Amino acid sequence: MKKGYILLVEDNEDDELLCIRAFKKSNLQNGIQVARDGAEALDFLFCTNNFSDRNKNDLPELVLLDLKLPKYNGLEVLKRIRENELTKFLPVVILTTSKEESDIVKSYKLGANSFIRKPVDFNKFYEAVNQLGLYWLVLNVSHKRTTYI
Repeated sequence: MKKGYILLVEDNEDDELLCIRAFKKSNLQNGIQVARDGAEALDFLFCTNNFSDRNKNDLPELVLLDLKLPKYNGLEVLKRIRENELTKFLPVVILTTSKEESDIVKSYKLGANSFIRKPVDFNKFYEAVNQLGLYWLVLNVSHKRTTYI
């Protein structure tokens, strides 16, 4: 059985590398597709522009979404994900440095499945990513996606 993949939406290269390293260290076999801004994430998910030849039904098992992104911020991306029939049930975890209470409230109002602050310390970051992967990719039973015409 093919393992699904994770869409990591992250504009900070150091955080991207830490996240990938933490997933590898956790022995999760899922591939990681990286989008470095909100527009690229939406293009990937909705198969537009550079991703127009991608199969629209090949969706990630999990979207890890930073809030502070260029072009479209994470809240705008989350809103678009939830408005689309094909992507509205995708598990979306906000993974951000934001400490703003309003970001937490807005994220959940827009349909985020979880909100996690990025720990500064690598060992804590690794543990957070390990737990996140274990829950969302192994234990969680997600809604089966239906092919929409």
